[in-house]
Amino acid sequence: MSRILFKGSGKSFPVGKILCLGRNYVAHAKEMGADIPNLPVVFLKPATALIHGSENVIIPPISSEGHHEVEMVVVIGQQAKNVRQEEAYSHVSGYAVGLDMTLRDIQAEAKKKGLPWTIAKGFDTSAPISYAVERSNVSNPHQLQLSLKVNGDLRQESNTSNMIFKIDFLVSYLSSIFTLEPGDLIFTGTPEGIGPVRSGDVLEAELEAVGSLRVGVINQPTFASS
Repeated sequence: MSRILFKGSGKSFPVGKILCLGRNYVAHAKEMGADIPNLPVVFLKPATALIHGSENVIIPPISSEGHHEVEMVVVIGQQAKNVRQEEAYSHVSGYAVGLDMTLRDIQAEAKKKGLPWTIAKGFDTSAPISYAVERSNVSNPHQLQLSLKVNGDLRQESNTSNMIFKIDFLVSYLSSIFTLEPGDLIFTGTPEGIGPVRSGDVLEAELEAVGSLRVGVINQPTFASS
């Protein structure tokens, strides 16, 4: 069973839903040629997408264009249903840094045909995540530097202050649609600078006051049928 682990305390939750935000940074929406959303763009990853530091993102053979997207992750610690915005933080247990790995060619084809993105976003290993830190250790989650390096080269850098939809709104909005449960994760969207990854790359994500995450990338071999 996939779990979210907390730094230093031994605390953990089994992961249920992984709710992800698209286009939650203006500059990223622009680089994708997309409109700025009036409401959150939400999609799901299964819990089997989760991996931890020092593991590998495995790009399946159906794709030739895996992309990186670094994100702040919110960890739900208390059940939430129809939560008012002013009470949202009481349902948050902590924060982590994660990667929303994407099969961009598969996603682009799905978009063109008006089909779901599930395969492009939810494949095994598509949700690397760091250890979480307790909410009380982060004084302002909307003033944190977020970055990603690929093989030591800076690819993405922004601040969580640039998020369009803030955490309290997201928890309230999502809880009006889904019952949020302890261990559910909210990937809050990526800033600009997304780009391709190749087999052998090393990805290093960092979120101020929270920590870092380091994973590799490999291509899944194609096995010939006997």
